[in-house]
Amino acid sequence: MTVVPESVTNLALLPGFLDPVNLLNSFGTWVLIGLLLVVFIESGLLFPLLPGDSLLFTAGLIAASKSEEIPPFAPLWVLMVTIPIAAILGDQVGYWIGAKGGTRLFKSYDAKILNKQYIDQSEDFFQRHGPITIVLARFVPIVRTFAPVVAGASRMRYPVFLTYNIVGGVLWGAGVTLLGYLLGQIAFIRDNIDIIFLLIVFVSVVPILLEIGKHLIAKRRAAAVTEAEATADTVPVPTTRRDTTP
Repeated sequence: MTVVPESVTNLALLPGFLDPVNLLNSFGTWVLIGLLLVVFIESGLLFPLLPGDSLLFTAGLIAASKSEEIPPFAPLWVLMVTIPIAAILGDQVGYWIGAKGGTRLFKSYDAKILNKQYIDQSEDFFQRHGPITIVLARFVPIVRTFAPVVAGASRMRYPVFLTYNIVGGVLWGAGVTLLGYLLGQIAFIRDNIDIIFLLIVFVSVVPILLEIGKHLIAKRRAAAVTEAEATADTVPVPTTRRDTTP
């Protein structure tokens, strides 16, 4: 089963796991199961580099499609029920990982995936917004993956976490999907579906590129500071000669 036209997937140059279009196509007839699995993983299984928002938007767009070339893989109501469930369950696993000492996995700022910077960002976000972070983080790439881990590590009361998790899972999972569906009803978008999919691909990678850029800049600044400190330590301190002539 092809979810989107080959003309779109041939133009998408991103790695398959970052491109929502290619990612959906890669699941074939299991596209709905694959979609739910990606949502589950990105919601709390410590793999933030997945196109969560754009994937849900694309799912809603496909559900609204009237084109024979892009058959909807599930009716809207199925997506509106199953996606929030997958998101909520993913956060539950993230909370459990954090409660069992998951933050100890994040020891290095140089790690590719388990990068300590991600935990630092999530903790800062958490401290600024409190428990509502569990809801707000749903709409922030990378932070949404690690927020439940931080909540578990900080021993946030489970009933409070569960409440905010359900609210956030429904608002994000159903809301972004519904937005894609409603926009998919607009004739201009429906008539230019190829361009819209390419735009989605572009938007999906921007937050990831920004995070990578911030990480590289921070790393270079830290290296410069370390080099400057090392240079300062090796420069001899001039001594003042005391005149001992009577």
